[in-house]
Amino acid sequence: MDKVSQSSPAGESLRQLIATDAAELSRQLQAHQARTFPPTSQKGMRLFTPGEAADFIGIHEGYLRQIVAEGHGPQPQANGRRLYSVEDIDRLRQVLDEANSKGHGKYIRHRRAGEKLQILSVMNFKGGSAKTTTAAHLAQFLSLRGYRVLAIDLDPQASLSAMFGHQPELDVGPGETIYGAIRYDEDCRSILEIVRSTYTPNLHLIPGNLELMEFEHETPKVLASRQPGTMFFARLGECLAEIESAYDVVVIDCPPQLGFLTLSALCAATAVIITVHPQMLDVMSMSQFLLMTSDLLSVVENAGGNTEYDWMRYLVTRFEPNDGPQSQMSGFMRSIFGNRVLENAMLKSTAISDAGLTKQTLYEVERGQFTRGTYDRALESLTLVNGEIEELIRKTWGRK
Repeated sequence: MDKVSQSSPAGESLRQLIATDAAELSRQLQAHQARTFPPTSQKGMRLFTPGEAADFIGIHEGYLRQIVAEGHGPQPQANGRRLYSVEDIDRLRQVLDEANSKGHGKYIRHRRAGEKLQILSVMNFKGGSAKTTTAAHLAQFLSLRGYRVLAIDLDPQASLSAMFGHQPELDVGPGETIYGAIRYDEDCRSILEIVRSTYTPNLHLIPGNLELMEFEHETPKVLASRQPGTMFFARLGECLAEIESAYDVVVIDCPPQLGFLTLSALCAATAVIITVHPQMLDVMSMSQFLLMTSDLLSVVENAGGNTEYDWMRYLVTRFEPNDGPQSQMSGFMRSIFGNRVLENAMLKSTAISDAGLTKQTLYEVERGQFTRGTYDRALESLTLVNGEIEELIRKTWGRK
């Protein structure tokens, strides 16, 4: 007799056991949410140092101090130090652009005429590759850098939504995920009704929950019935076209499976980021993932789907530089894929994992909760990775 049957009441079916556990787990998670973020509290971004604020704006810290001395920016705190909110950083961008003799757009980095919306799909077939962590920090980083960003949680597990303060079982109702805009029946809604603002200026969210699985269930029925209408792989792209003018970058957190949702994200994307943990089993799994993706995209392509991309990159995640096998595996990947592997890797860090316990990113959690070296190493790693991705976006637009 196994441990499950030993610990479960006599005669209880697997369905009953799972239902009981699901209800209890949901109750405990709600209690944890209430303790961590009481109903009266709101998630928010932490304040940033002058060096961080200058980096986000794209100027030297000395120049920032000069602008603040002229009467712009926040007032000093009791200790004489100045810390900058996201709103302060946005206001300083406006001041700099208004004073820029070459016109607007150097510091407020919105798309210009002729620059197409960038849609980045972050994906991997295997869970545990830091896919959601990558998507969350990338979306926030780009918004802090002055881009208008839309994050889409395409994973029914909805971890990205929880990271951004939207608990899937509490805060996301029927029709409030992207499924509400890509479903096949008369209940289909406009994507404009689904987009939500977040506590980060310039960053909006379309949350996820288990409702997304309906798309996986309904699509085979529609394909079998040869029902007229837009094919599944084009529906997400058509929705995004409705709100294209409002954003510069869309970041899609894909589910860890090769289903209809993932294929839809691939067909809507202008670029793809594949996260991979540099361990043999993970790389072997990725090999199978790439083979299956290639076969499925071939079918989609023959049906008229778009499979053209501006770029595709592999991102090494949870990397431990002092781990010999990991370094060998990382080198192995670089020898095969060359510059399609991002130059910088996301380091494994207790700062990132500990922040995740309270569903926060490193741009939200107070640095005083960690030893300075631990926090700074993690933040530097994220900044290098996200900065490299930003540069790829800018090159696609033809910017220097």
